[in-house]
Amino acid sequence: MIQRIQSVFLLLVAVAMVTSTLSPIWLQVNPLQTQSMEMTAWYTTVMEIPQENVISQEGNIYIGILALLAASLAIFSLFQYKNRKKQLLLNMVNAILMGVTLGLAVYTSFKANENFNPTVGGAFLIGFYSIVLGLILNLVANRFIKKDEMLVRSVDRIR
Repeated sequence: MIQRIQSVFLLLVAVAMVTSTLSPIWLQVNPLQTQSMEMTAWYTTVMEIPQENVISQEGNIYIGILALLAASLAIFSLFQYKNRKKQLLLNMVNAILMGVTLGLAVYTSFKANENFNPTVGGAFLIGFYSIVLGLILNLVANRFIKKDEMLVRSVDRIR
């Protein structure tokens, strides 16, 4: 039954992880406001502010790949509704994967901050918070899957 509430949460997990790949994760502007550093799931870019010329660009493709892998795993788990134990296992693996993605995003932003302007911290943006939202939604989906499994077990005992 794809129309269960945990299916909605798993779909939202996939949407949140795709959103994290399409939107910026972290941004910092230097004190003189002449340069900005923006981190996405694919690149960390340093640009001049008025002209928006790219000064340097480093790849962090690993964050984007992990986020897309987490979205794919959420979609795959969505269609495993007949086997709740397998669905729980997939979601736990997905939670670890999203945790690693979140950790790498934080680590990469702090390393970029050390190189760009260590005295002032940057700001986390929608891409970062969508990873956090995906992790929370995944945990809520697991809770409803467990609740569903307990309900099925209790009905089996009555028979």
